[in-house]
Amino acid sequence: MKFSLFVHMERLTPGQSQRQLYEEMLQLCAMADEGGMHAIWTGEHHGMNFTIAPNPFINLVDIARRTRNVRLGTGTVIAPFWHPIRLAGEAAMTDIVTDGRLELGIARGAYTYEYERLCPGLDAWTAGQRLRELIPAIQGLWAGDYAHAGEHWQFPATTSAPLPMQQPHPPIWVAARDPSSHAFAVANGCNVQVTPLFQGDEEVESLMQRFNTACAEHPAVPRPKIMVLRHTYVADSEADAQQGADEINRFYNYFGAWFKNERPVSQGLVAPLSEEEIAAHPFLSPETMRRNNIIGEAGEVVERLKHYEALGYDEFAFWIDSGMTFGRKRASLERFLHNVMPHFA
Repeated sequence: MKFSLFVHMERLTPGQSQRQLYEEMLQLCAMADEGGMHAIWTGEHHGMNFTIAPNPFINLVDIARRTRNVRLGTGTVIAPFWHPIRLAGEAAMTDIVTDGRLELGIARGAYTYEYERLCPGLDAWTAGQRLRELIPAIQGLWAGDYAHAGEHWQFPATTSAPLPMQQPHPPIWVAARDPSSHAFAVANGCNVQVTPLFQGDEEVESLMQRFNTACAEHPAVPRPKIMVLRHTYVADSEADAQQGADEINRFYNYFGAWFKNERPVSQGLVAPLSEEEIAAHPFLSPETMRRNNIIGEAGEVVERLKHYEALGYDEFAFWIDSGMTFGRKRASLERFLHNVMPHFA
């Protein structure tokens, strides 16, 4: 099982310098490259200081010039915000500039907040249909002289300019949860990204079952890869693990506030949650985070990840966005690189 880093600029208060946050993100990326991680993933989000990532291709091109070996992935671009010709061309250019290191992850998107601003009236179902139309279209554009007459896009015969360095094209990953999404990805020769969010390992096992079922239903398609993304904190003691669980619990409370899209937002920041609101959440708690996410001292983390490897996961993505200070993120990543990854060499 390979290991990768999933990271954004994460701004929590107005006093944080965005330039400093970017430099700190680059430091984490350099650690991942020097420490032997397989890939770095960063996503696409708009108008949200919670995860600042307006165009992952810009970040990946910059990271490529500061790293040597890591693959560079979009985790993920949001399908309904892209025209197929534009995505095919920009992804191909990124692949050229990064010397063929691009991994293209695509999702339907998760936040109504973003839908309302970039595609008013869009819902999750229609976003998913756009994803299903987009992927065959960009594959056709990379093959060349491809015309499209779909529900959401129509254009005459066109070739992506440029064409990607990797042939026939960079690996495509689909963010999948329900069985139909797994089936679509496998049928179209795409790898699969999954995240159980704050749920336990029973969800990690269920997601793998959905993937295996999709593979069995498409025996003529070579088995693609599957990656699991989880919040991770490698602690130096149990007290430190408990603190990490509390911090990640706070992160998920804010994640939920953004997802519900009911709380006021000002200057890209959601209105602060009170301690009482966080404590009263019906199914989030530090105890839940400590139990379900990958939080603990190195030995415990190794044991959990050995189970994921045995399930058949090809890649584990260390989701480092957590509301923690940069120093705590850096220390956790250092322990992961030095005390966890060698057990999987």
